Amino acid sequence: MAILTKEEVKAKVCAAIEAAQPRLRALAESIMAEPELGYKEKQTSAKVQAMFDELQIPYTTGHALTGVKGRLTGKKSKRTVAMIGELDAILCPAHPRASELTGAAHCCGHNIQIANMFAVGIGLQAVMDQLDGDVILFAVPAEEMIEVDYRNKLRKEGKIKYLGGKQQLIYEGAFDDIHMALQMHVETAHTEQGEMGLGSTSNGFITKLIEYHGKTAHAAAAPHEGINALNGALLGVMGVNSIRETFKESDYFRFHPIINHGGTLVNSVPDYVQVESYVRASNVDAMIDGNKRVNRALKAGGDAVGATCVIYDLPGYLLLRDDPGINRLLKDNSISIFGEDHVYDRPHMTASTDMGDVSHIMPVVHPWVGCISGVLHSAEYEIIVPDVAYIKTAQSLAMTIVDLLYDDAQGAEEVLKSFTPTLTKEEYLSLMDSISEA
Repeated sequence: MAILTKEEVKAKVCAAIEAAQPRLRALAESIMAEPELGYKEKQTSAKVQAMFDELQIPYTTGHALTGVKGRLTGKKSKRTVAMIGELDAILCPAHPRASELTGAAHCCGHNIQIANMFAVGIGLQAVMDQLDGDVILFAVPAEEMIEVDYRNKLRKEGKIKYLGGKQQLIYEGAFDDIHMALQMHVETAHTEQGEMGLGSTSNGFITKLIEYHGKTAHAAAAPHEGINALNGALLGVMGVNSIRETFKESDYFRFHPIINHGGTLVNSVPDYVQVESYVRASNVDAMIDGNKRVNRALKAGGDAVGATCVIYDLPGYLLLRDDPGINRLLKDNSISIFGEDHVYDRPHMTASTDMGDVSHIMPVVHPWVGCISGVLHSAEYEIIVPDVAYIKTAQSLAMTIVDLLYDDAQGAEEVLKSFTPTLTKEEYLSLMDSISEA
């Protein structure tokens, strides 16, 4: 075996990624055409398995119900780096590519993530004999925290313990053999050429199911005989709006409810209403404190009309913190691909991702790649810079993994030497369980 320089390895990786583009884009299009929601991604999981078979990469299935985990083995296995892609879609019935049956659509860009995961894998597969570590290609389920009532039903049935895919994978031990992880996500392009956004932090959140129980009666003939659960819910939400000014701006507090069930008949006083929401903030203390105050306001709405308010608090996601060591490597590689003017450090993000949970246990990076028009989760979402989505991003990430695993995996060793986990796995699981009890 000829020993290649690191730059020769990177060049070989980048060439392999470009050569594989037709197959990768066909896969992304196939997933786009058949979007599936979290913990239901059976067809998408099958497509991932078929691609692993085609590439002759060994894999295991059934991780958090639908997850698929492949492994590339280096000449040594000193450290293991994961490249993650997400399987699930979002609900967006107005999107032109939405499923007519379910309303699901990949206006979240997760189909691009799966293509990037395989692009990185194909690039590195050509050079694993030059690397001193293993690479996990991990297709994971249920990143979008939606259909909370359905997921809570799965939890009660014992099929999952946690509602988010990566939470469940941490619980199952699927990250136990991984030392660090990388994942990309699309965002709106700020230039015609697209760009790489680095160094993001994000909000975390607590998931909430809120029930108002009243008493039904004829809405016109005898409303005085009923207890209007919908009015209780509306007053509860308005109560939260009335205390918004008490939350510190530095905590980036967010509360944005929807009504899943608002009554049965217009001619009957609503006796059952279900509200779903998150309480988001930029740190755990603010999440927990804010959640207590939100709960008081929600319950007061029920008290005002004589309805009973029952609140189910469930673990949401922790805030994201990108690892500075991997981020520096990714920045250097991205500049070589995108050009310095198209690589930037992102500000804090008030949205959330379950990659945040992983970031408290091991070093991760979660760059945001400008390659779409419209905004995420909208009907206007559309890829406008496909070479950024499918080539440049994968090349930047794959070269970063080369930096981590080349030459006795010295890059990975340096990252781990500087990394201090916020939580052990056991502490993380304890925190998740305590949120349910809060």
